[in-house]
Amino acid sequence: MSESPQGGAPARYPEFIPAAGACLATLNVLSGAGKVRWLQRKPSRAPADNGWRIMSHVDTSEYLSDGSNWKIVDFNQVCAIEPALIGIWDLAVGSELQVVRDENGIRIFDTPTGQPIPTENLYVPPQDRA
Repeated sequence: MSESPQGGAPARYPEFIPAAGACLATLNVLSGAGKVRWLQRKPSRAPADNGWRIMSHVDTSEYLSDGSNWKIVDFNQVCAIEPALIGIWDLAVGSELQVVRDENGIRIFDTPTGQPIPTENLYVPPQDRA
C-alpha cells in the first residue's frame, strides 16, 4: 500500500510506481463517473508534481475550465483506477495521449499523430522488470 499524499495512514491503492509523484485528475475520473480518456503532461509546477493531467471521456471544456473539478492526487491512485496509465509515467513533458478501448483491448495513442504508443516505449515498474 502507498502512503497517503499527505503522509500518515496508508492509502487504499498499491504503489505501482515508487515515488510516482502527484498529478491532477478530474473528479469524474476519481469518482468513476467517467473513464480515463485524455492525458497531458505539462511542465511540473512543484517538486511533487509529475506534470500529468488526467481527464475522463465525459469531461467537457466547460467542466475542465472549472478548477473545482480537479484534484491533486498520487499518480498511483489514478493507476489503480486505470492500470494502463502505469506505462505512460515517464513519457516526455508535452505528451498528449488518449486511452482507447475497443475490440483490440486498451491501448494508448499519441493524440496529435493518432499513432499507438509502442509497447517498448512504455514504463515498466522496477518490480515487474525481467
